[in-house]
Amino acid sequence: METSIFAFATDLADEGLGPVLDNVQRRGGLDGLTVAAAYHEGRDVFPHNPVRKVRFLESGAVFFHLDPARWREVRLQPPVSEVADILPELVGAAERRGLVVRAWTVFLHNGALAAAHPDCAPENAFGDRYITDLCPANPDVRAFARALAADVARLGIASICAESLHYHPLEHGYAHERYFVPLGLAARCLLGFCFCPHCVDAARGRGVDAEAVRSFARAELERIFAGGTEDAAEELDPDWLGTLAGGELAGYLRAREETVASLVAEVAETARAHGASFEFIDPSGAVKGYATGRPTGAPAPSIAWQLGVDVAAVARACDGIEAIGYAAEPERLRHDLAAYGEAAVSVALRPTPPDCESADNLRAKVELARELGLRRVDFYHYGLMRLDALDWIRAALTP
Repeated sequence: METSIFAFATDLADEGLGPVLDNVQRRGGLDGLTVAAAYHEGRDVFPHNPVRKVRFLESGAVFFHLDPARWREVRLQPPVSEVADILPELVGAAERRGLVVRAWTVFLHNGALAAAHPDCAPENAFGDRYITDLCPANPDVRAFARALAADVARLGIASICAESLHYHPLEHGYAHERYFVPLGLAARCLLGFCFCPHCVDAARGRGVDAEAVRSFARAELERIFAGGTEDAAEELDPDWLGTLAGGELAGYLRAREETVASLVAEVAETARAHGASFEFIDPSGAVKGYATGRPTGAPAPSIAWQLGVDVAAVARACDGIEAIGYAAEPERLRHDLAAYGEAAVSVALRPTPPDCESADNLRAKVELARELGLRRVDFYHYGLMRLDALDWIRAALTP
């Protein structure tokens, strides 16, 4: 089973390629790095970074120099990071050490491009644009995603681990998000749906009355904004929500899933044509914060439908799913991975609290991944964890 660790290009630039690769290979016992080739904005604490302990990440940047010929006809041009030289340098240095480099690539959660091109951003039922993300149905966005995959693949990396190649929920978009009106699961879900012209056209192409769905969403949200109540269920049932929308919502949700699956297929094909395999990081568990609060038992209800993700269709469209394995109990992880069947080919684990309190806990999860036949375990995240987490990783990987 292969092993790798997520990292930012700034981790490599700040600490130096040699020290990071030594830590990964010798101290952690890992055989690869999964480094961000494109990423979204954020603010993080980096406990062992010698340059910055708190860093604001560049919004929507790529961490390599763009190929001008590839991007000449692409409308959305991503900003290039100030450390754009580091990823190509890493590929060469890692090859000399026998380490595998994969490209962790964030596609549509791009505030820089959405703000610069609001017509490419999702549009809610009231016509407001969410300038933190890009809509997967938009033709310019799809052209951007294909160009990004091709440009990353030509760097010589083994594979692309694709994050954010789907619709996004209301939350996790921007700093200081505030709601002083009580919003339940249904309201948050409806506020996250995109009704831009391209999404509406996709639904109409399936015979769905998209305007009826939009009118329902707007009316239901206005009712709640005016003081109405909604179901206080802990999980949102798409069938229940669909009955409220007069039956058209199921078709609208299916159109969203077809949009995402076709985009994944296009981008995966582009990556393969340039020599890289392509995995889809499924965010369902991470979005809901399933890591610490769930009891052990049956698989958690999927929220993939809220993101436009048909897991089986997406898995068929690429080289498999990378599952987010942020769970404290190994048995909880077993149930979650079992729900994927053969769709999951890799898993991301956090070798730190709140998921892990010991190397033994981490070892049990690694052994579970082996038992289930996964081809790789990724650990999250080199720059964000304390370096002693590498000792837990080596202990968990040592027979």
